[in-house]
Amino acid sequence: MPDISDNAPDFTLPASGSGEIQLSALRGAPVVLFFYPRDDTTGCTREALDFTALTGEFDQIGVRLIGISKDSIAKHDKFRDKHGLTIPLASDENSATCEDYGVWCEKKMYGKTFMGIERSTFLIDAEGRIARVWRKVKVPGHAQEVLEAARAL
Repeated sequence: MPDISDNAPDFTLPASGSGEIQLSALRGAPVVLFFYPRDDTTGCTREALDFTALTGEFDQIGVRLIGISKDSIAKHDKFRDKHGLTIPLASDENSATCEDYGVWCEKKMYGKTFMGIERSTFLIDAEGRIARVWRKVKVPGHAQEVLEAARAL
């Protein structure tokens, strides 16, 4: 499980809009990776909308935003279009990247245990090192908190 000062695990994933995202290709600029459980659910939608609302401010300080879940590109595209999202959404259908970042874990809900994504965010500096980690994220105010941390880089 990577932590602060570790090199961020590299990945290449398909992304919404028929693209592909390779983390190492973004070196030279800070990156925010936010891992979320599922497209079009209440908390995930709110989080994606909150980051979208702050996209201009992240752009002004040169920070790239990427959302990652196990949903397919078709689901990502539908989610993006339905809510007017401007953030690239990467598809980690085999959960390899989620495992590399330690966010694919056992969860419990309504007395049932299952594997899923723990809502987490990683702020990666321009050299590809992890600068901040937020685990078990609570959505309200989170995107703004990440923006403030990114401004402090």
